[in-house]
Amino acid sequence: MSDLVLIEDKNRVRLLTLNRPEAMNAFNDEMYDATSVALHEAAMDPELAVVVITGQGKAFSAGQDLAEMGEPPVHDDGLRHGFQPFIEVVEAFPKPLIAAVNGLGIGIGLTLLPHCDFVLMADDARLKAPFVDLGVTTEAGSSFLLPAMIGWAATAHILYTAPWIDAEYAVQVGLAWRAVPPDELMAETIYLAEYIAQKPIPSLVATKQVLLAGRLDATRHARERENEAFGRLVGAPANREAIAAFKEKRPANFTDLPKN
Repeated sequence: MSDLVLIEDKNRVRLLTLNRPEAMNAFNDEMYDATSVALHEAAMDPELAVVVITGQGKAFSAGQDLAEMGEPPVHDDGLRHGFQPFIEVVEAFPKPLIAAVNGLGIGIGLTLLPHCDFVLMADDARLKAPFVDLGVTTEAGSSFLLPAMIGWAATAHILYTAPWIDAEYAVQVGLAWRAVPPDELMAETIYLAEYIAQKPIPSLVATKQVLLAGRLDATRHARERENEAFGRLVGAPANREAIAAFKEKRPANFTDLPKN
């Protein structure tokens, strides 16, 4: 197992800690793969009832590793890697899934949250969906899940303008369930997880299954549309300019882009 995801199993709860703090827990393919494996194992383990996801250090996750986005790795093992298999595991995860957002949640650090049954945020945590600013579009089925969860206008504001979202506003619109002081975040989250984990696992799984049944097809169709749009936009002039600006540590300029 990769050390990019730390695993602790206790009292029928699996705690997954994203462990790439030097990169603010930005996801590269290795971390996507490690998280996918840890979630799959938890789903199959009859002794585990609940999974909690949090981040090591000052960030929950800074999203996709932009350096890797600009130069995607080549895998020659015939297996699927990275974001797509990860989100397929997340969207159909059969047991209660809880996020403890301990700091910045950017990109997938935000779009992961609607897939969670509970989201607890530290009071000082912040979220951001910078997809349009990167010359791409949203992901992870959020084009369906966010409007369903927080409404159309709040979604449009989050996606079109890419503001920083504080914990108070996240709770207000329904993107998070509760905001707590940073030094109480993990205690509150683990208390909730262990309380749920006392319940019969077959009943938890059956209940999660019927809850997911009403939205899973819609989420998957939304991802298909997102993937098609994302595929057209990745590598296009706006995305190339956004990546170049990131690497050169300068503001992006989208006003005079080449046509192709």
